[in-house]
Amino acid sequence: MGATALPSCFFAQPLMKYPFLDLALSSAPIFDELKRAACEVIESGRYLHGKHTEALEQNIARVCQTKHCVAVSNGLDALRLIFRAYMELGRLHAGDEVIVPANTYIATLLAISDNGLVPVVAEPRADTMNLDAADARKRITARTRAIVPVHLYGTPCCDADLLSLAREHDLLIIEDNAQAIGARSATPGLHGTMMTGGLGHASGMSFYPTKNLGALGDGGAVTTNDDELAATVRALANYGSDRRYHNIYQGLNCRLDEIQAAMLNVKLRHLEAENERRHAIALAYDAAIDHPLVTPPRIFADMRQVWHQYVIRVAGGQRDAMREYLAGRGVGTDIHYAVPPHLQPCYAGLCSTPLPLAEQLADEVVSLPIAHPITEDAAREIAAIINAFEPRQ
Repeated sequence: MGATALPSCFFAQPLMKYPFLDLALSSAPIFDELKRAACEVIESGRYLHGKHTEALEQNIARVCQTKHCVAVSNGLDALRLIFRAYMELGRLHAGDEVIVPANTYIATLLAISDNGLVPVVAEPRADTMNLDAADARKRITARTRAIVPVHLYGTPCCDADLLSLAREHDLLIIEDNAQAIGARSATPGLHGTMMTGGLGHASGMSFYPTKNLGALGDGGAVTTNDDELAATVRALANYGSDRRYHNIYQGLNCRLDEIQAAMLNVKLRHLEAENERRHAIALAYDAAIDHPLVTPPRIFADMRQVWHQYVIRVAGGQRDAMREYLAGRGVGTDIHYAVPPHLQPCYAGLCSTPLPLAEQLADEVVSLPIAHPITEDAAREIAAIINAFEPRQ
């Protein structure tokens, strides 16, 4: 079996003055805290189902303002377990349709189709790059049972139009909160909170190492206010058991280990400061970028974005030229995401209608450095480099 290629963001770029992401540098300010937490777990002899996981669940539920949090193995499993739990509870059935934005990461769709459900892709909005409720409305059929707002790049996706659509058609709202922990919507969700992860019926989140709250491996969580759903997810994630050697479902092994829970509890103490730091950098980029081919992401005054990525759009077929130009001047970049899921080989034939905006975004988006140690001054310097870009003829 051949080696799997890792995305460019996994590699430190030592020749770059402004690397896109260096995970070691990002964690450097809290190395001592992480080491102490790791040693505590190692010395305890309790490596699963321990106090660190319990504390993490309480802490994440507090951030998302939900009754329940179930820590699991990764973000994909978090979403898979939600859909599976709703099927066990009779709210979803094989062949039901789930509306999802066409420009999300493929994991959002994999969680749907893995459960025998049918992903129905809809266009995003140009201003938020999040799901367009008006376009989603056009795609509702008699089989539509759920909708997945993805809080892409850290911008909340749950407005009055989406909530109205869900209520009108009695749809489950299952948030993909993989990129937006700590973000606040402009509109209260189903239970009154405005925090992402608590806006809908349930939410899946990811603690992939590159996230604002990232593990030193992998991890994820499910948040919900539904007692029955939380209990079902917890059982499914532990071999389908509600107690030892008593399996009520044909479950999975999707547990989070104590080491990762301990790492995440340390990092969670710094999440608010990290999100504020990223917001300040986004403001610096926004104020300084001034190029006719470049559209910076919109900053919304009525919501709190947490800037998992700072994603510009480069028009005129100049995206790759811009990336090459930036790399030559010491600025690392990435693309999130170059190929939308409906154009991936595994989903060939999924969508028979055009999705021009989603496909245009895939051709234009560029993610600029925003993780530590990038500073506001660095953002202004990167903006000046962008502003000096001369298009290729």
